Amino acid sequence: MPRRVSLPGASELFRPTQPAAEEPEVPAGPGRGSGRVRHDEKITVYVSRDELLALEQARLTLRAEHGMAVDRGRIVREAVSALIADLEANGPSSELVRRLSTS
Repeated sequence: MPRRVSLPGASELFRPTQPAAEEPEVPAGPGRGSGRVRHDEKITVYVSRDELLALEQARLTLRAEHGMAVDRGRIVREAVSALIADLEANGPSSELVRRLSTS
């Protein structure tokens, strides 16, 4: 007679392993991206083929010339953080305002 195996329920499989209060907070201060942490929010950004190739080339350059193994998402987060910090610091004369004014 085959034995019946009891499997755990979904509430046991997907339970939190840490209390929410103990999760490490990593604030992204001015001029810094969030780095290598778990990100709970997501956006979709469409880029041209040339922009994607430039982003991939930047990733490869960082790895080959600077010994930094980073993914494209981290590069984008750092770039966004740098532009926002520049906007906060320089307002109307920021790089972001200048670039968006000419497009």
